[in-house]
Amino acid sequence: MNFEIRYLTEYRYEEPVIDNLNALRVKPATTSLQRCDHFHVRTDPETRLHRHVDYYGTEVIEFGISEPHEQLTIDVRAHVATAEPDPPPGGPWEALRADGYRATGAEFLLQTEPVPPNGVLEELHRATRTSTPLAMLQLLNEVIPERFEYRPGATYVGSTTLDLLAGGAGVCQDFVHLALMLLRRQGIAARYVSGYLFAAPADGGADSVEVHTHAWLEALIPPSDGSQPAPPVWVGADPTNRALACARHVKIGHGRSYGDVPPVKGVYRGTGSSTYDARVEMRRLDGTASARP
Repeated sequence: MNFEIRYLTEYRYEEPVIDNLNALRVKPATTSLQRCDHFHVRTDPETRLHRHVDYYGTEVIEFGISEPHEQLTIDVRAHVATAEPDPPPGGPWEALRADGYRATGAEFLLQTEPVPPNGVLEELHRATRTSTPLAMLQLLNEVIPERFEYRPGATYVGSTTLDLLAGGAGVCQDFVHLALMLLRRQGIAARYVSGYLFAAPADGGADSVEVHTHAWLEALIPPSDGSQPAPPVWVGADPTNRALACARHVKIGHGRSYGDVPPVKGVYRGTGSSTYDARVEMRRLDGTASARP
């Protein structure tokens, strides 16, 4: 698929602020399934942008505005081509113990927040233990949205998995963090993914939709045929939408948890409070372009 994306963020401050420093992780990644053909960021007030690639391979755009201002607009535009992933492998649980698997999984095998005490997750562990790692990943896509309500406003950016378990509701970020905890508990390396989702029917329907940034995960699944030397594969899964990731998912980057890939993060100096509005518009273009060679 071929998309035009606009991500517009607007901040307003009650009193003039200074030294407004921001880091953006908003540029679509280039992968074997995705190609970013155009990308541009404009700020108002205008300022110089600095770019670097972080530890996980995500492009970070940093800028600072030192003079007093009462509003800040960040206007991001991109053109992206995507392709459907190949069918995922279905290797056995035993393959998770291989040295090669653990070397590839590395820090994504480690929990990033404390596991809730007193056996709170035990029933979910039993309910999602299946015949293969891939089957568990697919089952999580069903169990999590069945057990927990998707409700914007039920949690906030600093909420934990324990908050989701206690309240019974959350958003995509919370669903992903719970899935990561369950997968890692079973020895499956898994990572948090930030990006955009074209939330319209793949065939027909609207060609332009207004959405928000989205979160899903990638789990490291071992190869199906253990007799052939093949590496494990990162397989995307979206528990919010009960599906594996597809060409409608546009990846920005990944990390251990949300804290490694926040779309916008910043600080400023000032005495007044602030409000903001963020929205993403995705437009489906001519489908002849593909990320595959």
